[in-house]
Parts: sequence; structure tokens; C-alpha cells
Amino acid sequence: MQLANYIELADEIVGEIRAGRLRPGDRLPPQREFAHARGIAASTAQRVYAELTKRGVVSGEVGRGTFVRLAARAARPALTEPTSLWVDLDLNFPTVPDQQALLSASLAELMRRPDECGRAFAPASARGTRSLCSIASGFFSTGRGWQLPTDCMYFAGNGKQAIAAALAATVRPGETLGVEALTYPFVKSIAQQLGIRLLPLPLDEEGIVPAALIEAHGDAGLNAVYLQPNLHNPLGISMSEIRRLEIAEILSTERIVAIEDAIYAFLDADLSSLRSLAPEQVILVDSLSKRLAPGFTLGLMVVPRDLRDGIERSLHTGAWVASSLAQTACARVMADGTAAKIVDAKRLDAAARQEVARRWLGRFGLIGNRKSYHCWLPLPHSWRADAFVAAAARRNIAVTPASAFAVAPGHVPNAVRVALSAPPIDALSDALEIVASILDGGGDALPFSE
Repeated sequence: MQLANYIELADEIVGEIRAGRLRPGDRLPPQREFAHARGIAASTAQRVYAELTKRGVVSGEVGRGTFVRLAARAARPALTEPTSLWVDLDLNFPTVPDQQALLSASLAELMRRPDECGRAFAPASARGTRSLCSIASGFFSTGRGWQLPTDCMYFAGNGKQAIAAALAATVRPGETLGVEALTYPFVKSIAQQLGIRLLPLPLDEEGIVPAALIEAHGDAGLNAVYLQPNLHNPLGISMSEIRRLEIAEILSTERIVAIEDAIYAFLDADLSSLRSLAPEQVILVDSLSKRLAPGFTLGLMVVPRDLRDGIERSLHTGAWVASSLAQTACARVMADGTAAKIVDAKRLDAAARQEVARRWLGRFGLIGNRKSYHCWLPLPHSWRADAFVAAAARRNIAVTPASAFAVAPGHVPNAVRVALSAPPIDALSDALEIVASILDGGGDALPFSE
């Protein structure tokens, strides 16, 4: 009989979770036992567990084992229509009540303008049109006290594609990318696909530690560094101006290329960009997905002069160039004020949700910017992160364990990220009240009792 491959075996485990035969908090057998029971190689078992972790259905910690993280989600028509069966505090897709109507009206106006509409069906260019660059400069520069140059802009389909293109252009397979010790999970995934080694850099309450960046570059010779200076995901922290200046000086002195992820930065209009301080060393990456909607997005890259050719090749080689339709539609909603209205509403919405989070979880040492759509929840000693995630899942609430963000598996903080954007605010309050009650209950054993 032909043995199943690791994807098929992972699908089988997911099927057992959906059928209820494996429940949140259940411990999977050690990989060697799993391999023996299935008649597969230990390396195949390792790939099965890695695939399950990648899908987010299990989580594990060195010395503790691998546990079922989430129950099967109940089907629902949209992120804006959560049911009583599941409250999503795992993913961040912010929406506000009027955004669909605003976007629809803007696009309807686009269709009435033959000159604009015609551009939507022309061949796509990574450089965009002169009009799009001018519009994007005005929109993305708002509130930062500096103007984005229009002659070094490039456009990807979304923020993830922009990050992928930046990594592919600046770090070759086998080379080293410095990242914050807790980083955006997509960066871990795309680095693995591109054959890039990740070097975790220590963080403090303001972000990456300057001395650690210098030391890492001296020891490993960093080819680039990926940073989130503003509203860091998952911590929600931002660099002070002094820290920003220190990092910019190191980048310039050591000639380190930085990829600055600014995708959440729009929520705090008072923050400045790292690129404004070191324009020849920083690739700025931004996007419209969080500002507008997951399916209505455009990835922006602002690139140093010496890296432009490489970035353009990377975008085309990876098929990451934004379509002309996306470029034209996004230019319309930025130019007519629609995007600005939605952004203003989301800033108010995020602040209101942070107030709710602090009302229920503030006494537990909640960390994060009061303008952000997510926060970081350190867990008391009576809880382990995997057990807590499972306990929340038993109450039909999804949160994200620190292991999803940790670059070094053996150095995982005992914490979870709480995303605030998906449920209606009343449902959010109810869910966070439950989270607080779980924390008050305490104990690793609680989630595994019937």
C-alpha cells in the first residue's frame, strides 16, 4: 500500500479535529510515536506537525508537546457577521459600518468615467502611472510631516507581496535577514520558501535594541533587516523618536538595508517613518488592506535609488505587480476622499476597542498602543500559552499564541495576542469578559477537564 504524503496526513488530522474526535487542548502523540503508529519516517512526521502548526490548528512548546489549538470554525458569510458560535480574536480584518457603501459609491463613479476606466484594463506597470504616484504620495504621507517621493514608488498586489518582493530583492538564498524576536508570521513563512535564514534580534519596550543590531551585524553580517517601528505586530509598541534616530544612524553607518513594515502605522497619525530618517537605506512597505478591506488592496513600496532595478525585477519575476484594475480602483478611492473617511472611522473604532480591552484585561498587564487593533497579553504563571489558547477555544474564542510570532522556538514568551477588529464591539466586550474569567480561573489543568 502506498504511504500517504505529509499533506494528506495533515488533512486527516484536521478532519479529526473537525469531526470532534480531537478537541482543543488534546495533546498529540510525540512525533516518534506518531511516525511508528502511521508507519512513516520520523522526518515525515516532523513535516506533518510543521504543516499543522503552519495551518494554525495546533501549537507546541519545547518540553511540553503539541496540542490542538482550535476547534473547527463555524461557517459564516463574512468577517463582519460573526455568529454566537465563534468569536475571532485571532485575525485582524478591521471593518466599519459604512465602508462597503462608501467603496461601492466610489467604484460606481469610476465606471462612469471612461478615461479612468480605460486605464483599468491597460497592461500593468510596477511603477504605476504618474497620477497614481502623485495620489499615493499625498495619501500615504498624511500626518507624518514628510512627503513620499513619487519617483521611487512601486506597486504590488498587497502588502504581503510587497514584503516578499523586498526580501527576494535584498537577501539571496542562504543569506541572513535580521528580524525582531517576535515578528509577523508571514515573514517566517516567506523566508523559509526563499531559503533565507532568520536571525532574531532582542526587543525591549520600544522595539529592537540598537546595541543588539550592531552586534548581530558584526557577528553575522546581516544582508537586511525587517522591522516594524510603528504599532508592532504582535506587541503593538512603537519606537520613540530617540530610538528611531538611533536605529536610523546604525542603518546609515553600517550600510544595512531595512525593510520597514508600516501597514498598521496609519492608525497613529502622530508617528513618523524610519525611512524619513534614512531614505537611502530603508524600503518602506505599506498597504491599503487594513485601511480599506482585505479584498480591496494595493501594496506600496518606496525604494532607495540603488535598489530600484532589483525591486522592479523582483516584482515582475514573482508576478507580484498590482493589476491595472487594482491600481486604478485604489487611486480613485484615495483621490476622492473615500479612503480618508474610512481611515478616520477606523482610527476611532480602534481606540474604542482598546478601551473595551483595557476595561476587561487591563489588570492583567495588557501591552500595546491605545490606537492599535491588537494587544499583547502576558499570561500569569498559573497559565501556559498553549493551555490558555485551548481553554479560550473551548469557550469558542480564538486568540493567537506567542509561538506563532516567535522566531526562535526555544524562546517563546508566555503570552497571547488578542486581535480586536473582527467582532461587533458588544460581542468583543462579551468575549473579553470571558477571557478575563478564564484568566481568573487559572491553572494548566482547567482546559483539559470535561
